[in-house]
Amino acid sequence: MAYGFRRSLICVLGILTQATLFLILSAFGITALISASPAAFGVFKWIGAAFLIYLGLRGWITATRPISQDVPAPSEIYVKSFLIATVNPKSVAGYLAAFSQFVAPNVPIWDQMWIIFPTALCLTTLSYTGFCALGAGLGRAALSAILNVSLRRILAICFIIYGFLLGLSPLPREV
Repeated sequence: MAYGFRRSLICVLGILTQATLFLILSAFGITALISASPAAFGVFKWIGAAFLIYLGLRGWITATRPISQDVPAPSEIYVKSFLIATVNPKSVAGYLAAFSQFVAPNVPIWDQMWIIFPTALCLTTLSYTGFCALGAGLGRAALSAILNVSLRRILAICFIIYGFLLGLSPLPREV
């Protein structure tokens, strides 16, 4: 919201890098190993939950501060977006779900990747570019609105609640 549409596309690049990494790890079966181990999945779940709670608390604390007009370097924006996408437990679960639904066990995995990779990356690009456009458009209005502090605090509370709910959610059961 604060950086504008063109700068926010650097975030999309960071997310696409993370998506590519997760697709490769999934193709090699790493994400399946994580999902097969309740302990490993639980660790990743709690890391993601703690990160969401941290973001919410940071958002609450900084809600009354004016949003900095200083734009970080593109490399800083890229790394931050990559790291946020990587620790997001939704990403791991999403790629696990995608592979469990779309991978045919009787077909070599790399033959399937020629379809799965571009499809997943195109859909990710389109959705996040749309979010960037929406955020940039709404951002100008939200950043100058009287309810700016209230809006930022409501969003902070949403992050905290989501983090707690994620942390307290039961691990997936084996089928």
